[in-house]
Amino acid sequence: MKRHTNVYFAFFGYDKTSYIECEVCHAQAQDIHHIEPRGMGGNPKGDKDRIENLMAVCRTCHDKYGDKKQYKDFLKEIHLRNIQNI
Repeated sequence: MKRHTNVYFAFFGYDKTSYIECEVCHAQAQDIHHIEPRGMGGNPKGDKDRIENLMAVCRTCHDKYGDKKQYKDFLKEIHLRNIQNI
């Protein structure tokens, strides 16, 4: 399992058998998305795999919202609510 997936699973208490909902539409998630893309510069420490930057999304939402600047704040707002509710 990839490092960012492990970080996400550990934070929310998931394992490989868990049903994980898309944080946007609540369908079944298939991807752990980096809100701030890993390859786009960013934090000088290179810690793109922190929980504040990782969210579960289905393929439809990943295609619709992922890596599109105009939706970055929208995704951050949803994800922040989700991590604060833990």
